[in-house]
Amino acid sequence: MNKKDIFIGMFVGLIANAIGLILAATLLGNGDDFTYVIKAAANEGFLGKLISLGAILNLIAFFIFIKKKQDYRARGVLLITVFIAVFTFVFKLF
Repeated sequence: MNKKDIFIGMFVGLIANAIGLILAATLLGNGDDFTYVIKAAANEGFLGKLISLGAILNLIAFFIFIKKKQDYRARGVLLITVFIAVFTFVFKLF
């Protein structure tokens, strides 16, 4: 059951990050289309920062799981957050 909870936490972390990315692009995009904002962010070199802003929702999911004493699900969210951090670091290098 522990592996199942970790995968559930990872899934929640991915969904939370995707929703956070959409929210960040919508709020910072000045009413432009989501795909236009993502393309502009990639061209201007701040897509990694936008993805990192999207990961803020993972913090909320993490603390909800901790408060409910669902430590393995919180661990899954933390794993995804670390993965996203490494991904943005590597993305920024190239």
